[in-house]
Amino acid sequence: MKKIALVTGGASGIGLACAERLAAEGMTVVIADMNEKAGTEHAKRLAGDFVSGDLSQKSGCRQLVDATLKKHGTVHVLVNNAGFQHVAPIEDFPEEQWERMIALMLTAPFLLTRYCWPAMKQQKWGRIVNMGSIHALIASPFKVGYIAAKHGLVGLTRTAALEGGEFGITVNAICPAYVRTPLIDNQIADQAKANNMSSAQVIEKIMLAPAAVKRLIEPAEVAACVAYLCSDAAGVITGSALTMDLGWTAR
Repeated sequence: MKKIALVTGGASGIGLACAERLAAEGMTVVIADMNEKAGTEHAKRLAGDFVSGDLSQKSGCRQLVDATLKKHGTVHVLVNNAGFQHVAPIEDFPEEQWERMIALMLTAPFLLTRYCWPAMKQQKWGRIVNMGSIHALIASPFKVGYIAAKHGLVGLTRTAALEGGEFGITVNAICPAYVRTPLIDNQIADQAKANNMSSAQVIEKIMLAPAAVKRLIEPAEVAACVAYLCSDAAGVITGSALTMDLGWTAR
């Protein structure tokens, strides 16, 4: 029987790379995303399924898991990846952006974990991977919503890992530094404009300044780590916040 993998934010960037890698590992992938056109196309290409919905809403989370269980009967892997970024000082940070960030990047992973848990518990096997960030471990100015959500995600990861161990469910977070995605491309453009720099200067002097390895991470590299954590070989790894940070936190 093929394992069923549910990947949120799977229509582009890290989520798409994860969907592609898990499909290549022989899993049936369910892609969840707001981008219906891209999500449908990629799901078809990967012989998987697509579910559209707003995961910042409880109803969207419930609908996603219910649709997956209705078609496939179970879920083996959950990759909580969906997210977005907003940059502003605290005094100017819009309250609605804070609420949406917490809803999408912290509450949704909790709800999806909760809704997938009974199926994983019954089959005594489950893999949950939460997409954190270097900013799940450290802070930077002007990213209060993103950083608060990602820090909370590590706490959710560790708690769920303690509860899931006896049922064969592992729960881990991956904390990468800057990954070459459309989200980062937009940040580079914004930083270049704000600091009167070229894109190359932003990458070198701002994004990679604390790193030992001076390059952006590729989505496929993150996906390879996800695939390992979702394998039987990684059954003893749980409750971890694994860094893929180019040596950033070694300082």
